[in-house]
Amino acid sequence: MFKALGDKTRIQILDFLRERCCPVAVDENGDVRPILGPSVGEVCCHLTGKEKINSTISFHINELRDAGLISVERRGKYMICGVNREALTRLSAYLCDPLDPSDECC
Repeated sequence: MFKALGDKTRIQILDFLRERCCPVAVDENGDVRPILGPSVGEVCCHLTGKEKINSTISFHINELRDAGLISVERRGKYMICGVNREALTRLSAYLCDPLDPSDECC
């Protein structure tokens, strides 16, 4: 998870998806269909501007998926992407858990 979050584009994608209540969809050709929320195309436009479609968005989405931070599910020809809130909760709990001062450290 930390490696995936080490890239500013992936942080931007995760933040954008976290602000939405619903998953987003994109088909194999890059065409977009809203699924009760923003499309992957809208994520791309949010990050790169409407005139600059960035082909690396799919790579970054896959990195976030592989890290378990987002889910990606195929429904027909569309890929539905959403934030894995359980993973974010676990990550938050880990980061907020204070170290035990009795633990011996080198």
